[in-house]
Amino acid sequence: MIDHAVVRVKDFKKSLRFYESALQPLGYRVLKEFPGFVGLGAGDKTDVWIGQDDAVTKGVHLAFASRDRKSVDAFHAAALKAGGKDNGPPGIRKDYHPKGLGPAGSGRPRGPAIKAAARASRGSSGAAGRSAS
Repeated sequence: MIDHAVVRVKDFKKSLRFYESALQPLGYRVLKEFPGFVGLGAGDKTDVWIGQDDAVTKGVHLAFASRDRKSVDAFHAAALKAGGKDNGPPGIRKDYHPKGLGPAGSGRPRGPAIKAAARASRGSSGAAGRSAS
């Protein structure tokens, strides 16, 4: 089990606005703040840290769990509005997960790709996702 991830960014204020906006539909909010370093989480657990650094995080892909299709769509819309780039329409991705995994990726202003995904539950038709990066 992964406890937390750190994303190092060059433009701290712009990146923080992006992550706050994109992750808000998934229940994330700023939980801890330090100069040049902020921790976000859903509930009381801080599991994503954004930190200012000249050596930015590259080649990382972060996927956040979403409770449903509606949250995935809201994540996608918020990420695009905050500067993400659309990488494709929503849809069931059975090749990712047998019950359907709907990824919604969203790139950030110069950082790792992020994604929201809702796994299909029994009796549901699957999960929707959208991509941006």
